[in-house]
Amino acid sequence: MQVSSNTIEVLTVEDYARFLAKRTVKMRVSEVRQLLKWAEGREVISFGGGLPDPRIYQVEELAEIAKTIILEERHKVLQYGSTEGLPALRDQIAKFINRYGIKVDGIENIIITTGSQQGLDLIGRILIDPGDVVLVEIPTYIAAINAFNVYYPRFQGIHMDNDGMIVDELEDTIKRFKNEGKRVKFVYTVPTCQNPAGLSLSEDRRKHLVELAEEFDFLIVEDDPYSYLIFDREPPRPIKTYDTSGRVIYMSTFSKILAPSLRVGFIVGDKKVIDKIALAKQATDLCTSTLSQLIAREALRREIVDKQIKNSISLYKMKRDLMLEALAKYMPHGCKWTKPIGGMFILAYAPEGVDTKKMLQKALRRGVAYVPGHGFFVDGSGANTMRLNFTYPSEDQIDRGISVLAEIIREETMRC
Repeated sequence: MQVSSNTIEVLTVEDYARFLAKRTVKMRVSEVRQLLKWAEGREVISFGGGLPDPRIYQVEELAEIAKTIILEERHKVLQYGSTEGLPALRDQIAKFINRYGIKVDGIENIIITTGSQQGLDLIGRILIDPGDVVLVEIPTYIAAINAFNVYYPRFQGIHMDNDGMIVDELEDTIKRFKNEGKRVKFVYTVPTCQNPAGLSLSEDRRKHLVELAEEFDFLIVEDDPYSYLIFDREPPRPIKTYDTSGRVIYMSTFSKILAPSLRVGFIVGDKKVIDKIALAKQATDLCTSTLSQLIAREALRREIVDKQIKNSISLYKMKRDLMLEALAKYMPHGCKWTKPIGGMFILAYAPEGVDTKKMLQKALRRGVAYVPGHGFFVDGSGANTMRLNFTYPSEDQIDRGISVLAEIIREETMRC
């Protein structure tokens, strides 16, 4: 910055760099957020974000709830709330997750977060010291990488197959770190209809993972937004249901089963962990929106969430099947893709040599958006992958969009 007696120049990017904390170099732009921002106001078939189909929203019921709450509970709804969250909502959540096999001793084992993304940041804040070993799936949720990354962990990826994370590889990796004198701090996993791969961890592997946590003294962070949206079978039991020693920190959200804009998530864990998360949350936002919490409470109490889950399963199963049919119909030789039992995503693999990040601009020019897969892979692989969301686009868009992507992949393959 140069200063003269006549003018004062505005600080440049380089000037600001002198003031920024070192951790800011670890902050990365979310490719998903950038893609959604780019698509605003454009005619584009979006396979990009993990957006619910707008048709499943219970608009009239939610409008009536919001109006009633504001008029009848104005003394509460327009005030700050407790950091841990409204007791009535936490009580409803305890009842809700109990139906999926998760039993809690009391609401003090639950904390409300401003979306699950805040939950990831808070977990990173209280658990990760620089250099701590954090094991994740290959691929894993890109926003979890971004949330944890600012705390300087040492990520180590564990590969997946059709039964989810390969727990035998996980065990070998833990033993290797132990031999090097290093301890794994925690394993982060999205075990059911994983984002981005759509794969689900088998029951035997869930049990084995908990056994390893007890044997080698690490924690498990179970991120579970999608197990409510299972199409072909009963939902798998959450890893948390096998936890008898308090090693599993379970987190979920209402973004996929009620409305993303409410920004209501929750974490379930041992009270000693929840108390630390509450301290961290106090320093970030004091409390999650009271209005959003009250809407979520009533949606649970009036079984609106149950209704929306039922409607979502029916619609999303049909859309998943349409996308799988379109992939089989249009994709050229050398492509492959996952076949999820539910959730929102399919991970597609173009032939080796195709770079889906470079390919994206061509796809956008032809009116189709997706998320290049490389950002989900902590080992730097995945350049030929793409995450495809099947819940948001219309049925017709799914067929047309996959057709366009298939044609572009053929063109890119010929260039390789």
